[in-house]
Amino acid sequence: MTSLAPVLQRFFTDRLITQEHASQHTIASYRDAWRLLLGYAEQATGTRPWKLDLRQLDATLITGFLRYLEHERDNRARTRNARLAAIHSLFRYAALHAPEDADIIGQVLAIDGSRVVTTDISWLTRAESQALLDVPDQGTWIGRRDHALLLVLLRTGLRVSELTGLTRADAVLSSSGAHIRCLGKGRKERCTPLDQQAVSVLRRWLAENDGPGTSPLFPSSRSGPLSRDAVADRITLYRRAAARTCPSLAGKPITPHTLRQPPWNCVAPESTYRS
Repeated sequence: MTSLAPVLQRFFTDRLITQEHASQHTIASYRDAWRLLLGYAEQATGTRPWKLDLRQLDATLITGFLRYLEHERDNRARTRNARLAAIHSLFRYAALHAPEDADIIGQVLAIDGSRVVTTDISWLTRAESQALLDVPDQGTWIGRRDHALLLVLLRTGLRVSELTGLTRADAVLSSSGAHIRCLGKGRKERCTPLDQQAVSVLRRWLAENDGPGTSPLFPSSRSGPLSRDAVADRITLYRRAAARTCPSLAGKPITPHTLRQPPWNCVAPESTYRS
């Protein structure tokens, strides 16, 4: 019976970082998936994560975890499949390093992903976007952070992994050519222009929160970077509150991807685009 902890550690350090040179976004995605799974496994087995054995993460437990993602966390098929891909990746690594657990590994690797149905995404109208921006309480630190975060998402169309990876140095707020610099998909560096409103909000935010250029642009209350799940949870919270004054938001699911819309000056009031 193989202890999970050393396999998990080697998977991240040897396989992902040293051998595959995985991007920080891939590492963060796999980390979040395993953090959720370990928390679920602790509740299901009563075993603390560092004491878990690989055999305890059998097909029954993994299938239960995937159902938990769907029904308790309201994750869609793409998110569920991304979590499953992170699990499969480690189990393929474990097949080479824990052959004594080959039967359990094979059963987990046989778990299929959910079918993804391509749907139309209804972007937010100007009124809906403004209603969402108006919700965060700017009398509080978290409210000012979330207002700036939402504004940057709406203005730049960054992926949530790009947003959570931003540092203070990535916000270039010069009088000419203000932009956000990020390392995007495929490890490609790109710059996205900022309008004057976003520049003004970010200047106030940076002035209020001093720190080195390497610190997160939108930190958590513990000063570390926000997780992607935390951003999604904040957006859901604000969507529910904004629906009280903007009823059209009540029946519209909003995710970080929904906010990746074209700039307001290019969007018709009720435009719909295919993802």
